Amino acid sequence: MIWPLPALLTWAAAWAVFVGATWLGTPSLIALGLGAALGAIGSLFGSTPWRRVFIALGFPLSLAASGLGGALPAWAWLLPLALLALVYPINTWRDAPLFPTPSGALTGLAQRVPLPGAPMILDAGCGLGDGLQELRREYPAASLHGLEWSWPLRFACAWRCRFATIRRGDIWAADWSAYDMVYLFQRPESMQRAADKASRELASGHWLASLEFEITSFVPTQTLTCADGRCVWLYRAPFTHQHSKHSEETAP
Repeated sequence: MIWPLPALLTWAAAWAVFVGATWLGTPSLIALGLGAALGAIGSLFGSTPWRRVFIALGFPLSLAASGLGGALPAWAWLLPLALLALVYPINTWRDAPLFPTPSGALTGLAQRVPLPGAPMILDAGCGLGDGLQELRREYPAASLHGLEWSWPLRFACAWRCRFATIRRGDIWAADWSAYDMVYLFQRPESMQRAADKASRELASGHWLASLEFEITSFVPTQTLTCADGRCVWLYRAPFTHQHSKHSEETAP
């Protein structure tokens, strides 16, 4: 959906909910909460962190500017911020608040990385479950697991992906050692942290898969080019480090 259409549609829907609830005699505070909740849900469709903030806060800010919220107590305006923090807890902004895996992005992954039997695969930071749905198409016999820090996203993912085991948790504190593959769609700043954790915890022969963002300290074992031109970077433990490869090439 072309920007700013997601924001405009969400703001219009939030206003419609607020006006409708007020017309039905709903207390103003509850009407504000309903509109703000719809804005927080609509923010899931923002493609960047700042767009998600604009979508979520557009309705309460426009309500304040209109003067229609003058009867509300001052503390009530903290409600939209509380809802935003509930959907996107502060620590998730250090990683990727919500980067949905595009449809078809992992097509061909099972051919590049065959995982026999019933492998255990973790989507670390599963969001709404788009990555899990892609992984299921590639590995229908796999035991799929998702980790998500945000409570609302965790429950939404569990509802969408009833074929997987979804837990609320910190992907950096969780133990990755039981998984045959760990899948990530994070951000460049998180990749070295993922590399360090995978080096400590993934057993020999197990895989780390990263959509779009490369671990520059590792030599990729395989790569997969997606239909939209993105790359899935595939690393198999024990990992080959870039400096190790360079040392081997320059050794006498």
